[in-house]
Amino acid sequence: MTNDRRTDWNGIRGEIAIAAARLIAEEGATYEMAKKRAARQILGDNRINGNFLPDNSEIEEEVRIYHNIFMADTQPARLLFLRKTALHMMQELAQFQPHLTGAVLNGTAGEHSDIHLQLFAESAKDVEIHLLNKNIDISVTEAESYRQKARAEETIHFYHEGEIFHLAVYNPDDMRKMVKTMDSQAERADIARLKQLIEQQE
Repeated sequence: MTNDRRTDWNGIRGEIAIAAARLIAEEGATYEMAKKRAARQILGDNRINGNFLPDNSEIEEEVRIYHNIFMADTQPARLLFLRKTALHMMQELAQFQPHLTGAVLNGTAGEHSDIHLQLFAESAKDVEIHLLNKNIDISVTEAESYRQKARAEETIHFYHEGEIFHLAVYNPDDMRKMVKTMDSQAERADIARLKQLIEQQE
């Protein structure tokens, strides 16, 4: 393989990452959806070679750059608001060992971002009952497996305090499995860690 061919791949990957980042920041598209739409924008209807597709870390970096260039006057305040809103809900759910994940944790959250939490409970029904007792209307779906090592019993979705929440409920034993498979502790944050992030941002 020639260096020119590698350069072509890298250039196209970069273009797709930039286009995907724009879709995420402006429309709230998921990473997977944004990647596919961006690839079609750049490459048309041609069959897409996997070498052209950026990974999520590349797109995440472009989202940060996009925010810094186009949303520097609004995104930090929005991120802080989402983190405080997440903290309030986590405190309400403290008995279920809540952890924050996703864009609100890694700092790339914007106007269209939802709040994603992981909970650890003996039964997801306990979490449902807890929320229903607080008059929060919920919907429930089966969650996808977590890196094939731990599987959420279900994901609970609801709208509260003007924001959309997604709560993936795991068995308490799954926490140890997650720790072994995670690249770093930065992928999720408990209440204490989230408080630190908020203090650092204020």
